[in-house]
Amino acid sequence: MIRSMTAFARQDTQGDWGTLTCEIRTVNHRYLEPSFRLPEVLRELENSFREQLRGQLKRGKVDVGMRLQLAESSGQGLQINDKLAEALNSAANHVNRILDNPAHINAIDILRWPGVLETTERDLEPVKAVAAELFERTVNELVIVREREGDRLRPLFDDRLATMAEQLATVRKLMPELLAAQERNLRERFTLAKVELDADRVAQEMVMVAQKSDVAEELDRLDAHISEVTGTLDSGDAIGRRLDFLMQELNREANTLSSKSIDARVTRIAVDLKVLIEQMREQVQNLE
Repeated sequence: MIRSMTAFARQDTQGDWGTLTCEIRTVNHRYLEPSFRLPEVLRELENSFREQLRGQLKRGKVDVGMRLQLAESSGQGLQINDKLAEALNSAANHVNRILDNPAHINAIDILRWPGVLETTERDLEPVKAVAAELFERTVNELVIVREREGDRLRPLFDDRLATMAEQLATVRKLMPELLAAQERNLRERFTLAKVELDADRVAQEMVMVAQKSDVAEELDRLDAHISEVTGTLDSGDAIGRRLDFLMQELNREANTLSSKSIDARVTRIAVDLKVLIEQMREQVQNLE
């Protein structure tokens, strides 16, 4: 199964406490590099989230964001200490009766007194359990999206690998004809130079030409690398790094094929091979 490193997943859930949303974005990266933006109440879950990501993802820069929107009734509440307020009011009235010029005490004065107005915090422990389940669902969706994106890339690789195999077969068919043409050209040069043709000399020259232009080893390696790429694509492991290495090896052999070319047709095929390899290499950068 091919997985792309470029994907996005979003899930949300609701409860009496409000709404919790989880979004995960991933892009290509050499290693697995997660980052988190979590509400403070969920910060303690970050380590477990990291472990879960390591269990399901191998590579990619991963941005995880969670937003908690509390319901209006789930925020801080206000509670008045009636007994303390009554005691303050009685004390104020008592003092006012003593004073010659008493000042009226209002409700705000009472509420400002420490301990009269108390705040109650909403119990958000249920949100933590919901957050863990929501994160798991979002990661599962992300994996599905990465696999779906990878499936879309598979035909691109198959088409280019098939084209490369056809081009290599063409070069193999051309080689006997090209070597024969080289021998004719060699004999013509000897004739024009009015050099007496010596069978051993011609044979030696042809051996040297054949050695310089022999691309059988490069063709064999290219075929082997193409088979290895196909096998890697069929494997279930994280394949991005291995494919990147294979693209480098394919490109190296294509360059050697081009440098040994003794015919414009082989040179064009070598250039076409490098174009196809580069197209695959660009996509490999996005694979896990």
